[in-house]
Amino acid sequence: MSATRAARAMAAGVLAAHPEAVCVLRPMADGGEGTVAALLGGWDDRSATAARRIVVPVLGPLGAGVEAELAWLPERRVAVIESASAVGVHLVPPGARDVLRADSGGVGTLVRAALDLGAERIVLGLGGTLTSDGGAGLLRELGVRVLDRHGEPLPPGVPLDVATLDPTDLDPRLARARIDLACDVTNPLLGPEGAAAVFAPQKGATPEQVPIIEAALSRMAGLLDGVAVRVGSRGSGGSGGSASVAGGGAAGGLGAALLALGARMRPGVQVVAEAVGLAEAIAGADLVLTGEGRVDRQTLAGKVPSGVSALARAAGVPVIVLGGGVDSSADLSPLGARAVHGIADGLPLAEALRRGPELLTAATARVLRDLAT
Repeated sequence: MSATRAARAMAAGVLAAHPEAVCVLRPMADGGEGTVAALLGGWDDRSATAARRIVVPVLGPLGAGVEAELAWLPERRVAVIESASAVGVHLVPPGARDVLRADSGGVGTLVRAALDLGAERIVLGLGGTLTSDGGAGLLRELGVRVLDRHGEPLPPGVPLDVATLDPTDLDPRLARARIDLACDVTNPLLGPEGAAAVFAPQKGATPEQVPIIEAALSRMAGLLDGVAVRVGSRGSGGSGGSASVAGGGAAGGLGAALLALGARMRPGVQVVAEAVGLAEAIAGADLVLTGEGRVDRQTLAGKVPSGVSALARAAGVPVIVLGGGVDSSADLSPLGARAVHGIADGLPLAEALRRGPELLTAATARVLRDLAT
């Protein structure tokens, strides 16, 4: 189920148990794939807070035209972007993937579109990209000149011969916009846990290509530190700069490039919660319902139920967590939930998936009736 469909199924269960109840829907995500869809899926009201879908024509990872999208929350002046919408690995069939040619420029086009809308804050979800270019394409689209040792612009893709990053013409609007990177990946740009070694093979890079990509990203790291100094950014931070900053290796080095421009790396569920005004929606509520496909130990590591529960606890509102399945051996007490319920325990997976909304509505109604007694 999408987050929107799950929220509506929960609301139907609440109203089945308590027809007089008022349900406030805030579909949630953790900044990864599905974040924009959650925001665009429709909330419980028609207020100006609700997100609008903006379609942006961009060049995909290998240069083909793609209709990417972003979510625009006009009342909050917030734009929400998924990198994968523009340069996702899913946009290219496995047999046609070429990591050395894959370029992140489409993400830069989305950022410019957000600035054109007047965004004062951009939530940018990293992950799921085909790119390993260290953000070179993104930088180019935002006005940075990516040059070889002869002073000539480099072609799209991994910047094999990069010698200069010149931010003289960097879009000045970036200085007035806050960029939050929604990402839970802590891999650095370089090294055995970096973008080339860990993520490039997942995107189709051969063993021979990995050291080539690593060498290019190593040159990019030093140049990104220079960009950070030029634009007055503290984003790359740390004694190792762009090479070792946590999260710099996300999305093939997009993390490092954006941090050098002054973006901030934050847990995805936190930035999405802020974007949708979740804390305000929880204030004054009697009960919060949240959930995910499977509730287990990983739920405690920054997943949606964990973030939602933390906000609810801060507001003194009880939380019920509903999951397609629940790991009964896991210690879920750190969630602080009033109860954790599975909606499809014992059912074959295919049947549970087919009947998901129906099962979630029934489980929600059952939980609410149990609470009343």
